[in-house]
This record gives sequence, C-alpha cells and structure tokens, in this order.
Amino acid sequence: MPGVMELLPREQIAFQRMLDVIRRNDERFGFLPIETPVMELSEVLLTKTGGETERQVYFVQSTGALEKVGDGVPELALRFDLTVPLARYVAEHEHDLAFPFRRYQMQRVYRGERAQRGRFREFYQCDVDVIGKDVLSLRFDAELPALIHNIFSELAIGPFTIQVNNRKLMRGFFEGQGIVDAGRQGAVLREVDKLDKRGPEAVFETLVGPDFALSHHVAQRIMDFVKLRSGSHAQALAMLDALGTGSESFNTGIAELREVIELVRAFGVPEANYCINLSIARGLDYYTGTVYETTLNDYPQIGSICSGGRYDNLAGNYSKSHLPGVGISIGATRLFWQLREAGLLRDADSSVDVLVAMMRDQDLPDYLHLARVLRAAGINSEVQLEGRKLARQMQYADRAGIRFVVLAGEDEAARGAVTVKDLRRAQQFEVKRDELAATLKVELAQARAFAGV
Repeated sequence: MPGVMELLPREQIAFQRMLDVIRRNDERFGFLPIETPVMELSEVLLTKTGGETERQVYFVQSTGALEKVGDGVPELALRFDLTVPLARYVAEHEHDLAFPFRRYQMQRVYRGERAQRGRFREFYQCDVDVIGKDVLSLRFDAELPALIHNIFSELAIGPFTIQVNNRKLMRGFFEGQGIVDAGRQGAVLREVDKLDKRGPEAVFETLVGPDFALSHHVAQRIMDFVKLRSGSHAQALAMLDALGTGSESFNTGIAELREVIELVRAFGVPEANYCINLSIARGLDYYTGTVYETTLNDYPQIGSICSGGRYDNLAGNYSKSHLPGVGISIGATRLFWQLREAGLLRDADSSVDVLVAMMRDQDLPDYLHLARVLRAAGINSEVQLEGRKLARQMQYADRAGIRFVVLAGEDEAARGAVTVKDLRRAQQFEVKRDELAATLKVELAQARAFAGV
C-alpha cells in the first residue's frame, strides 16, 4: 500500500531496536511515557494553527454514521501529530499531573500525504516535551539537546550537529528591518526556514518578489543575517556579542540563546555537536523562543532528523491555565527509511538467539527440554518441529538471521554434550549439556558487544 512502511521481520527488528534506543534514553533523562488514542474529536484536532497538517487530516466515520443524512465534519479524526493530543491530555489531567510534566510518547500518526517515495501517510513519531505551570525555565531548553546528543550517539549513525536558534531574536531582527506585522514576520520566517532546501538565490528572489515585495536592500540584509553560523562554542558567543542590540524582542532573544548555549555545554554536549544557525526558524507558528534542528554532517540531503522548540502556551485552546513548554520530535519511520537508503543501517539478526535442530523425531522431548532450559536462562530459543534434512535446517536459520544452532545427536548424547554451530563465524564447538546455557550467554554477550547492540 502506498504511503506506509511495511517491513520484513529482520528490518522490523532493526526498526524496533532504533525505537528502543530512543525510549531508553528518554527514560534515562527522567521522562515518563504516555499514550493517547489514535482518534481525537475533530474539533480538538482542528484547533491547531500555523501548519499544513490540517489539510491532511483523515476523518473517521462508522458505518452507522454513514447511514445518517447530514452535512458537516465527522465527529472523529485520526491524529496528525502528537502535540495536539498532548495539549488535550494535559488540559484534561492537569490537576493529576506533577509539573513540570516530563513526558515522552512514541506512537503512529496519520497524514494525507501525496504518495511519493519516502513520504508516509502512517508513521511513528517520537516526541519528548516538558510542560510547565505558569513558567518554565530556559534550563529545560538546554536539557533537550543533551538528550538528542545521547540518542544519536547511541544510534551510531555518524557525526551530527544540533543547530539552535531563537524565534524572538529572529522577530526582533525583522522589526529592525521594518517588518513589524506578526503575520508577515511569520511568513518571512517560514520562507527563511527553507534556505537549506531551496538555496539562498531562490529564497532571495521570493523575498523581493510579489508575495513579499521587500526591497533588495532589506532582503539582502535578511540573507546576510540568516547565513550566520557558529563553528565552536567561543565563536557562538562572539557571534551573539557582535549582533549588538535592538528591540526588546531582539535583546531578549540574544540573552536566551546565550544562556541556552552556555547550559548546553554544561550538560556535557561536545561543542562539535551543536552550533548556532540563524536560518533555523521551524515552520510552525506556535514556536516562540528556542528552536532546534539536528542534521547528519555527512548526509545533509536527509534534512532534519530531530527538531522542535519552545512554545508559550501548549493548551491555550483547551485550558485557562498558562502552560508553557519545550519539546522535540523524531519522525522515526521517515528517519529509518532515510538511514537505510543511505546505507547507514543494516538488517538486524533475528530476535531468536538459538535454533535447536531436529536430529531425530524420537528425541523431540529432549529438544523441547533443552529449549526450556535456554529460555529460563533468558535466551530466546526456537525448536525445529518438523523433520527436515540438517542442511535445510541450517539454511533456514541462516536466512532467518539466527546465529547459533544447537545439535544434540546420538554421538553428543553419549558424551553428555551438545554441538553449537556459530553461523556468523562458520565455526562450531562442543559443550557439556549442563554448561550450554551459561556458555551461550557468554557467546551472545560477546556478539552483542562486538555489534554495538
């Protein structure tokens, strides 16, 4: 089916292990899991503004509802991101939550994307957010890059850079250029955010074109501003100092960005993994302060692999409380697809560690006993239950990605031993039956350590 990612088992295992890395690091940083229903009330989902997603909503209707005559939007719709459900969740459970509320969520979302290579209508989103009550310290803005660094370091997919900017700084700069209307500022921000995709010449031509009608002088000043990048921590601070002063928004943005960058270093993120990039704006209007985009240094064509930012009031449409937050999101399905296309991920071995081969039908109870012993030791084991030639059993294990095959034939039984075949190393060894589980645990631990799993 177009627009969905359907994987073979070993691909699915690799994808699941990527999700496990993300989940493991979210929990290491003290974030709590939640899940929300795949369906939300349409009136809840359609209150979000500032993006293209509302035009890609899938509505849900029962066969009973189809029989009713009437116009209007169906009552239910599939969620198109995890942010709107989070806002509804926090508003509904506000009095039961401890603030700041630190949550992670890893679930499928749905968008009516045009069917094309690498774009998905159903995909996993992995979100992390910190929600405050009334106020939320900038320190949380600096903590999220530390989490991003841990996740992508453990995924081991190559060097990456967390690019940081501040929307207040951007808006303050635009005010200095005579662009004071909030709507027009947002439109310019969204255009600037396309710099890496469209290139500077195309963005410049759009800014001076009929849609924006900026003077060449103002457009050039914007282009010069957004091209600024830092190459080190010291350079980032010097760059902020060199920007000087301006409007209240401009000065506040500089101060916030300086504080976040200083704290990112205090959180232990190496300076090679973060920088200031003044073109990063993020396309959604609800971002109000710090914004992030993470890219792979050697594969810029992949684009952002993790993005997010600060927003003033998460649940403003659902609650009278002021609930500021900061969050990041990883589009896990698209990221996995892109990494495989770039050759940065390979299929995983099977989640089955050991196949107990069928040597003789009459010895099946013994093979089942061996498997029970291995499973009790925490070793995932499968027993070959059909009589097949040994060569075909080996072929099956190899194709399924099972590394170890245990052979317990007449000769081994006479010696109180079994033979273990390691299909990856094309080697075999004999071990006493009562030492099999302990020996395989050592072999598996060594294999996983070597593979970095």
